[in-house]
Amino acid sequence: MTLTLDLPLELQQYLLQEADQHGISVEALALQLLNSSISLKHKQAEAANLIQSWIDNGDSKEQQETGQYLLHALDSDRWSERELFPVEMKGITW
Repeated sequence: MTLTLDLPLELQQYLLQEADQHGISVEALALQLLNSSISLKHKQAEAANLIQSWIDNGDSKEQQETGQYLLHALDSDRWSERELFPVEMKGITW
């Protein structure tokens, strides 16, 4: 497919400079950038879907127990006596 774009001067200069630095044509660089962008969006969507599936299919009791364990572990493995997650701040700061 052929695509014709009217690019702002700054973007044209950027593409020319980057293509020159990589020793490739502007068209090849533009194609690489488009492929990278689409690939990144696809990976982000897959990750979001995976996390959502964990939320939707997870055992809420187990998730709460794991969360409590993590909070306790983070608070107990500190040089300071100050807790990172004090109970009185639950629902306010965390």
